[in-house]
Amino acid sequence: MTDLVSDFDFDLPATLIADHPARPRDSARMLEVPVDGPFLDRHVRDLPGCLRAGDILVANDTAVIPAQLSAMRGAARIGITLDRILPDGTWHALARNSRRLKVGDTLTFAPSHVTAEVMVCEDAGGVVLRFDAQGEAFDQFLHDTGHLALPPYIARPDGPTEQDRKDYSTIFAQHRGAVAAPTAGLHFTPALLSALEAAGVLRQTLTLHVGAGTFLPMRSEQISEHRMHAERGTITPHAAQRINAARAAGGRVVAVGTTSLRLLESATDPDGVVHPFHGETSIFIRPGYRFRAVDMLLTNFHLPRSTLFMLVSAFAGQARMRAAYGHAMAAGYRFYSYGDACLLHRNDGGAA
Repeated sequence: MTDLVSDFDFDLPATLIADHPARPRDSARMLEVPVDGPFLDRHVRDLPGCLRAGDILVANDTAVIPAQLSAMRGAARIGITLDRILPDGTWHALARNSRRLKVGDTLTFAPSHVTAEVMVCEDAGGVVLRFDAQGEAFDQFLHDTGHLALPPYIARPDGPTEQDRKDYSTIFAQHRGAVAAPTAGLHFTPALLSALEAAGVLRQTLTLHVGAGTFLPMRSEQISEHRMHAERGTITPHAAQRINAARAAGGRVVAVGTTSLRLLESATDPDGVVHPFHGETSIFIRPGYRFRAVDMLLTNFHLPRSTLFMLVSAFAGQARMRAAYGHAMAAGYRFYSYGDACLLHRNDGGAA
């Protein structure tokens, strides 16, 4: 099995990078990738006809917070991107100009009166901060002071817009804590959910708070040297029971997005039983991984040289995904967070 990041590289024309979502959301295109045979050009609204009664759709109900903050330490401006809340109430964050920081420093966040103490400084720009605002006061601080941490490939010279606040949120969003949206969920509308229900497709949510590490490139050419950032997730006992029951009755588990898939695989034992989960996962799925929980995956088109392109290559086959992405580029599919989708069938044949 390859250990080279370059084996997951491809050339993507900049014209195919979406900077706005399709409207309505379920009008986005969807490339279905069976295990073999031709690729099928569809739209997301066709999803009910691609599934069967008794299948269970599992979506991530995390909600995006405005995680991009600007702080001052004395006269020095420090860019802060919140990553995840830790069990003791502190926040792990990524800091620009982090070399200027040391443990014990106080950061101020104008125009608010909120401050944060630097508790830990890490080598790679990570910091741990303790804010003097908690609960509703902290939520209000983020609302008033923070900005969406949109992916760098979505061009917003003047910063995210009010429309982005609406567009970069899924219909499933319930639990605040994500830095980035679980973008496969952006395609769903009330009409699509109603059509899925009418088709007998079951639905369940779980929570994985997508962290700031999702924006970071792989820095090594050796895949084995890459370490995934941890992200906090929850699968309730009720959710685990429903997913296991659906599968036991012959239904397929259809993950909405790589975040749902990663949490499901983190919580599933070698016999394919999903267990309740509450904690952090840093699972890294790449070719050679054997899937335990998920049968189908709805996901967007991902960046070259990324851990997510490695994940879909593990799921549907590396050669198969290269061919699918080539088909998508030739057909003008739109890529990345605001782009189109693909529906992947699990290929246990590996590299095929």
